[in-house]
This record gives sequence, structure tokens and C-alpha cells, in this order.
Amino acid sequence: MHRWMRWATAIVIAFTVNNTAAQSSSESPAFERTEQREPCDNYDHLRQPMFGDLHVHTSYSFDSYISNQRNDPWAAYRYAKGEAIMLSNESAEQAITAQISRPLDFTAVTDHAEFLGEMNICTTDPWALGYWWPMCIMSRSENFYVALLAADWWQRIGVSGEQAIKERSRVCDLPGADCGHRLSEFWSNIQQAAEDHYDRSSDCQFTSFVGYEYTDAPSFKNLHRNVIFRNDRVTPLPISTYETGTRNFPKLWQLLREQCTDGDKGCDVMSIPHNPNLAGGWMFPDPENQQQIDDRLFFEPVVEMTQHKAASECRFDRVAGIGVDTEDELCTFEQNLTDNLASLGVVFGEMQTDVGAPVPVEDFARRNMLRNVLKDGMVLAEQNGGQNPFVMGFIGSTDTHSATPGGAEEDNYTGHLGRRDAGYRNVQDHFEDNPGGLAVVWAEENSRDAIFSGMRRKESYATSGTRPIVRFFGGWDYDANICQSPNLVQQGYDGGVPMGGDLTRAPEGGVPSFVVTAMKDPGTLDKPGTDLQRLQIIKGWVDAEGNSHEQVVDVAGNANNGAWVDENTCAPVGQGYADLCTVWQDPDFDASQRAFYYVRVLENPTCRWSTLQCKSAGVDPFADSCSDQAAAATERVKDDIGGMGDIYGRCCIDPVEQPFYEPVLQERAWTSPIWYTPNAAEL
Repeated sequence: MHRWMRWATAIVIAFTVNNTAAQSSSESPAFERTEQREPCDNYDHLRQPMFGDLHVHTSYSFDSYISNQRNDPWAAYRYAKGEAIMLSNESAEQAITAQISRPLDFTAVTDHAEFLGEMNICTTDPWALGYWWPMCIMSRSENFYVALLAADWWQRIGVSGEQAIKERSRVCDLPGADCGHRLSEFWSNIQQAAEDHYDRSSDCQFTSFVGYEYTDAPSFKNLHRNVIFRNDRVTPLPISTYETGTRNFPKLWQLLREQCTDGDKGCDVMSIPHNPNLAGGWMFPDPENQQQIDDRLFFEPVVEMTQHKAASECRFDRVAGIGVDTEDELCTFEQNLTDNLASLGVVFGEMQTDVGAPVPVEDFARRNMLRNVLKDGMVLAEQNGGQNPFVMGFIGSTDTHSATPGGAEEDNYTGHLGRRDAGYRNVQDHFEDNPGGLAVVWAEENSRDAIFSGMRRKESYATSGTRPIVRFFGGWDYDANICQSPNLVQQGYDGGVPMGGDLTRAPEGGVPSFVVTAMKDPGTLDKPGTDLQRLQIIKGWVDAEGNSHEQVVDVAGNANNGAWVDENTCAPVGQGYADLCTVWQDPDFDASQRAFYYVRVLENPTCRWSTLQCKSAGVDPFADSCSDQAAAATERVKDDIGGMGDIYGRCCIDPVEQPFYEPVLQERAWTSPIWYTPNAAEL
């Protein structure tokens, strides 16, 4: 484990005073080992927080390469481990040095399965006929307009097209192209890069997972999944929409069973949905049969809560004063104005397609938001005889297309779309995007089996990019003074379930108790982490009439602590908490009603990435003269490097007039839920 993590874990131990001696390498681990490797020296049966990113694109992805991003899977893993890589600037020069401030513990490269072979043909062999096919030439072009045309063409034929059966690019028909062989070659490279960077020694410094992205978006409605394998036993080729057809992700699950989990191959896998906020309501339909319920529960134990194309917890429109089945005013956080992938269609500061137009809150699909999905899952369980099809934990990730896993720092954000959001284009064209989040998994050690098992049991949480350390337990008989206990975590496990668990049957007259502990992100020696402001528990439940409800309760900290930022420097002003711990009992608990509970951790306010980048260009979102500053900065860019359109005008938009945007935000974490299921069989 990296030095900062050892230090952070030591503070957690001091805070909860819960550590026990590490298990010796000769003892059996608490999880099944499915691979050959040395046991980790740093093993803790009470588990450790592992920080990672499971959504990463490199030059093997068509939309990354077309954006002048030239770093391959090996480079992405080097970045995740703390090394510097070079990225394209807005002028197509490999001139930006990118480096994460703290290494990650784990990463998966998830390049698009669609066009993986075609990108091999287009980018690696100048002696091949396909290399000179017109769309390949356009894909390699450094001309911004040509690259945009190529990107639009690729995604229309293989991603957003509505035809039930997709046809491969015509480059595959050229003599000697052999798309199948080229696909296999890149798939082998992806596996080799993961193996080369996986630390199988007892040091356990870094874990890599073999993975890819299944990329279906009919009519721009996002149905994407990141497919993550447990070990090095994987499917012969990535299963893509060419094998399933469009709008048919249950076929993905079926083929993963046939090619991976069935039989004695030793293969295990999960598929992780992302961006339901841009799915137009299609990501989580009612299951059509028992097989779909079984497959979703098995293959999709976690879902991406947040990434660079916005957060998917809940949605509240500040201007309209209403939400998507919520009254939670904190649901303005990092929302996109539209509900589909045409959100990326902003060029030169203007949306280029009607499909990407803002969607009014009253027309926004309920199940684009995960809190509503969790509520609807309980309603469906009441209707179908007791089985909840939407039992999912949470993770975050970046969805970087710049090969920068974990690059989720507001003050160190180089963009995630290669040239398309490098330099001034980040503010001009991708103002609604953000640096993304992180996946945090509680695991005994930093190995594939331990982390995969943690995700399978949903003992995970999402962050918006910072690194607070959060525990959440639910049980029936926790001591009210457990926060002062020298073995809090052991009592948490012994007396109940951690995040991701199910409490099931309540004892006669029992009321659940929930233990929440959080420690602020320790930061680095150069940049301390931000204080915590408060902890909230979000409850959802179904009443006797089958209607769902939600409630948000502040359980620790202080919402009115006066913290803000120095608007001149963006330095934090005011104090919060280095750590918080509390025990909360649900005063309205009804043992006959299904419920879920999850924790939202809120940090003190800090400046958003856009505010920092606007200020660095001489445009102050807080200043009365902001518009004049923006006009001057725009002219400088036009004179210096030929920018087009209104470049910095968005720095000056009035947040009072915006449904979601604010120049100052509160970074946060979301734990996986704990469910209460009356009279339930084990899920």
C-alpha cells in the first residue's frame, strides 16, 4: 500500500482504535483465491480502503485516439501508479504534462470493445491497406474539424445507431484487414498491459484488472457497461454490441455466462453500468423474467454513482424549485442539462444538435437517478413476490478518455477527452463536465480477488474525487457509545452488516441502529485535505400501499458551520471536522416495510474546477467585471492560437439563474446502501 494510504489507515486505526494484528500469510484469507500470487504482507481481516478507477480509456478507444490522445494501456497504468505522461493540448501538440498527486491502489483499462480491431488497423501498420482507408486517415488527422467528423461517423455506425443488428465498419472488408485478428491482437495487449503492471509480489503495491467497455447507446441513450474480470481468465474476445445487437444488454449477461462463469473455467466477471443520468430512462427497465433478475443481481452488484459526465444520485432543479421525485436540494450536484450522450455535442461553446437540448425536470426520467431506481426496486419486489431486482452498491470512476485514471482533482484537472477538452476548450465546451470520481472498496489486501470480492458483496463507496475514509454498519443492538470503543469495527461486523449488506428479519420490537464513521481526506504534505462538514443518512422505504418515499437526515456535523472560500484565492475559509462518528436509530422504523439506508458525506465548500481554470485565465466568476474579463481573455486566445466563438463567457454565468451550476461545490462520498428486507430470503 502506498505511503499516504499507510498513514491514512494509521489515522483511521487511531480514530476508531480498532486494529488487530495483521493475519500472517500462512493463514487462509477471508475470500477465495482464484489466482497464483503471493499473499500480501499487508493483510487486515477488518479490511482496508482501496482507492481506484474502473473506467479508463486509452488510444485503443476510437474516441480517445481521434481526440489526439496517444497513450496506450501501459501508459495509463503508469499514470495510475503516479508517473507523468504527456497529453495533447488544444492545438494537437503533445505538450501537457499530466501527473496524479497520489497513486491509486487499483485500476482497470476499459477501452471500447466496439472498433477495437478497427483502431488497430487504422493506427498501427502503415503497410496495411486499411491504414489508408479514408475514415482511418480522418481518424488520425490533427485537423480539429476532420477529427470531429470522424468521431461522429464512428459513433453513428457502431454506438448510437438504432439498427437492431449492427454491422462492422467497411474497413473490415478490405483485403488483408482481418478485423477478427486485429481485435484479438489488441485484446491480448490489454491483458498483457494489466499483467505487466499487476504487483503479484507480497508488497501488493498495485492491482490491475482486465476489462473493457460494452458500448451501446441507441438514439444517444446510454446503456454502457464496464466489464471487469476477476482474474486473468477472460472471454476469448470482448463481447460487444456486434454480438448482442442494440438495446439488448441482457444478451451480454447471457454470453458472459456461456463464455465465462458457466463450467469450470475459473472465470468470473461483473458488468458495471455507468451514466444512467444520460440513459433517457432506459438503463433500468423492469425485468422481463426471472433470468433477468438473477443476471442483474449477479453481474451488476455495483453501479457508477458519478464520473466526468455528471452524477446520478438524484436531481433537483434550483430554478424550478422541484426535483425528479425528490425535494433534496443537495441534488443539484454536478448535473448535466440533458439526459443523453448528445451532451458531448458542444463545440465552440454551442450545442450542435437538438438531441442535446436541456431536458426540463418534469420530463426527466425517474430511473435516470439511482435513488429512484433503489426505491422502484423495492416497489417491484412487493409486486413480484419478494425479489428486489435493483440491489446495487456504489462506486465512482473518471471515464477518462485521456488515459488518466484517478485524475479527479479539481485543481489538477487536465480534461478527460483528449484534445476536445484540453486548455481553453475545457471551459468553453465541457463546462457541465467534471473531473469525475473514485471507486473505494473495503478489502483485506490489495489483490484482485480481495477487491473483486469486496465489490461483489457491495462493500464499496463512491467519491466525487477526494479521498475521505468512510465506514457504515447497520445492526439491531449497537451500543450507543460504540464511537468511543477500542474495537468499533470489529463490533460493527459482529453486530450487524457493513455497507452493501441486508439486515433482513427484525427482532420483536427491534429498531435498527446505524454506525457511521468518516475521516477527512488526509491530502498530501503539499495540500491538506478538506474538512468534513456533515454526515447524512438517506432513507428510502415502501409504505403499506406500495408507494415509495425518501428522507434525508443530518446525523453528525454542522450544516451551518460558516465555512466558505476566499473568493480572491479560492483558499478554504472556516473549519469543519477532521473526523465524525455517530450512532443513529431510525425513529420511524416499521418492521413490515422494506427500506434502504445509505450515507452521504459532505465536505466543506471548495472552488469548482471551472472556477479555478477561469481564474487562471484572468476571469473571476466572483467579480462584478467578470464579463469584461471574459471578453478580454477570449480575444487573447483568438489572437494567440486561433480560438473560435465565445470562449470564457460561461465563466460569468449567474448561478442564481442556473438549475445546477455553482462556482463553489461540496465534494462528497456516497456509501453503498444497507437494506432492510422483512421476512426475506438471503439476496
